[in-house]
Amino acid sequence: MIQSILATLYHVIVPLCIPVIAGALLGRYRGLDTKPLLTLYLYVLSPAILFTTLINAKISTADIYRTLAFALLNLVLLWLLAQLVSRLLRLGPAETSGMTLLSTLTNSANYGLPLILLAFGQAGLDTASVFVVSQMVIANTAGVYFAARSQFSGRNAVKSVLALPAIYASLLAIGLRAADLHLPYEVNQGIATIAAAYSPVVLTILGAQMVKVGMPGTERIRGKVFWGGLAVRMVLGPLVSAITLVLLGISGTLFSVLFILAAMPVAVNAVALADRFNAAPALISRCILWTTLSSFIILPLFIVWVR
Repeated sequence: MIQSILATLYHVIVPLCIPVIAGALLGRYRGLDTKPLLTLYLYVLSPAILFTTLINAKISTADIYRTLAFALLNLVLLWLLAQLVSRLLRLGPAETSGMTLLSTLTNSANYGLPLILLAFGQAGLDTASVFVVSQMVIANTAGVYFAARSQFSGRNAVKSVLALPAIYASLLAIGLRAADLHLPYEVNQGIATIAAAYSPVVLTILGAQMVKVGMPGTERIRGKVFWGGLAVRMVLGPLVSAITLVLLGISGTLFSVLFILAAMPVAVNAVALADRFNAAPALISRCILWTTLSSFIILPLFIVWVR
């Protein structure tokens, strides 16, 4: 057991940590501006890796339906969990919104995909692609609603989803597969070359963002709220997700991949939503930092368990 955990740390976490540390050092000492890199990630790298993965994915229609069912049911159960914890801790409206974002939005794209690739190989990445697309839609619809109940606009949510290039890349890949059509080999190779840059670039961005969100702010956070958020994302959330997967009868590689993606630390884009709608941004920032750091220890344990 100990050997398996140490082997996972060495073979999976260490390769992930190197670009994260590089990004953190650049962010801390060179003031790396992540905005241009985020534009590259959003409009080039993310569509490329999702298109390449989906066009070549060896995933059944049944697994696609199971993945979407899990994404929706897990979202509802995590929302209920956040409401329960917020009531127990007697949180205000802003902190409740923040707790909901912590519970429901995971870093499944720029941390989860590289981790899944290293831990489960190409088969795992194929399985993960559908869930990641669903999380992008959730973050830009339900995520907006959770952050700003009274300010929520269905029209703005739809616009935010339609502005995601990854959605169109995914639809194109699905359409080509359904019609049994293929892009020219040279075009596919060009897209695959871009996709190959996904992991190192997004992990470097993650490291720089961790430094940024980890900077001390002026807003004080109550200890019970912080520890509650940490417990929800890294302990209770994964437990709920595991129960959901069992209830849906999901097993094998699909179970392993979906569980690990659902156990990811808090998504970095959660702090943008929290800051925009005043949904406890200081709490979100601190939890992003500490859930990401703790994930380097917790996720290897989960990976050993599900393998």
